[in-house]
Amino acid sequence: MSKETAIRLRITGIVQGVGFRWSLSSEARHLGLRGWVRNRRDGSVEALIVGAGDEVAALIRWAHRGPPAAHVDAVEQQPVAASELLPGEFSEYPTL
Repeated sequence: MSKETAIRLRITGIVQGVGFRWSLSSEARHLGLRGWVRNRRDGSVEALIVGAGDEVAALIRWAHRGPPAAHVDAVEQQPVAASELLPGEFSEYPTL
């Protein structure tokens, strides 16, 4: 079993209006991850991902391609402080 990892993603490209948020949430639940995903007013998608390192890495790989209608230009990653870790299921948050 791999160590728990927490990371924030910022995905840019054609990632809104194509089911990206819903698809990422579904994939995260499938992988047993915790966290959240939301659209941002600048057209990007932001996500906080928490879980086993291998599953987090799998979701990051998925985020580089996204759902079929998406066109991902970049996936920025940054580590997350322990104070931001959330218990519970993966959630979809409103646009920020």
